[in-house]
Amino acid sequence: MELHILEHSLKVASIEKEGIQICTHGLIKLAFLASKTRCKFFSLTETPEDYTIIVDEEGFKELPQSEHISVADATWLALNVVSGGGNASSSQPIGVTKIAKSVIAPLADHNISVFMLSTYQTDFILVRERDLPMVMHTLSSEFTLLRVVNGETVAAHNLGVTNGFVKPKLVPRPIIHPLSSPSNMFCVTSLDPDTLPSVATLLMDVMFYSGGQKEPGASGEDSSHIRFFSFSLIEGYISLVMDEQTTQRFPNNVLFTSASGELWKMVRIGGQPLGFDECGIVAQISEPLATADIPAYYISTFKFDHALVPEENIQSVIGALRTESAAP
Repeated sequence: MELHILEHSLKVASIEKEGIQICTHGLIKLAFLASKTRCKFFSLTETPEDYTIIVDEEGFKELPQSEHISVADATWLALNVVSGGGNASSSQPIGVTKIAKSVIAPLADHNISVFMLSTYQTDFILVRERDLPMVMHTLSSEFTLLRVVNGETVAAHNLGVTNGFVKPKLVPRPIIHPLSSPSNMFCVTSLDPDTLPSVATLLMDVMFYSGGQKEPGASGEDSSHIRFFSFSLIEGYISLVMDEQTTQRFPNNVLFTSASGELWKMVRIGGQPLGFDECGIVAQISEPLATADIPAYYISTFKFDHALVPEENIQSVIGALRTESAAP
């Protein structure tokens, strides 16, 4: 297995809902006019609380300075696990479960905080740039470490963490944050970049203008229906996460779908904003899922974390995670 350290230097930021209007010009340029920018890594996720953006330094220049934008103080690097020379085996679990025990758990054991972004194509593990030496030292026994430099993959050299390394005492990771599961069912999908112009107006409406609308007939029985939409354009590949109702607004044959047409349910992690310094949150969720061999996508945002699991597994997932949270 190879672990690629991508060359993007990333910023993670939150845009308040009331401040999104002043950012739409830059965000539209990053999403729909990428050829007019030098940005190679852009992700925008809307939750009920805010918009989270993950963007490289070139893309960050497209955004205005504003009191409505909060930026995490670190520079982040994206890691990507590649197997079989770059072709993911179809027999492998989807998403974080295939890297829970080999990547996420060891980093948590070494008190390295991670920020996760699962997409239709792959999973990105974001780590602080300053933590990279320890990340490489922690994972070098399990992976061939490679860095991407000017688009070329080269061997990653040890960054000097050799002496004074103490193997941590592995401890159980009980789930300490509240869990909830919205009523929405979600799709994880993509589209051909060549078709993006044909649905640009629709996507802009979904991203920026229709979030406040209530579904007709939405009442108390559907009070757990939440607003969640994620768009990523990373190295030319588009990924979309949206609820089932939103996908129905798109023309036929535009969105990619799996052969099974699988729908996903969300587990939302956090009662209060989680912050960036606590370690092990992703591991707390992903390890029990990996043990149960349940595939999952995982999207961290500025304030909360979100795991997506197959619709048919949601009750067993909630049960398993709540058992973990009750563990002594």
